[in-house]
Amino acid sequence: MVGFLFNDETAVSYDLQRAHSADVWFIKARAWIWGITCAVAAFLIGNILGVFSINIFGIAFDLVGNILH
Repeated sequence: MVGFLFNDETAVSYDLQRAHSADVWFIKARAWIWGITCAVAAFLIGNILGVFSINIFGIAFDLVGNILH
């Protein structure tokens, strides 16, 4: 069951060459799983950084401002 979560060239080429409806469903499921996982991870990392008062946008804007001046 875990095998469809990981990409290798052979599996991707097989999925693209023999795109049966079940294969297309697994491709969509894999995309949804990774998309939801990445979104939840980004929210968690953002909340953790906020707890420690780390402002990434402020740091980035300060760096850009220093480079431009």
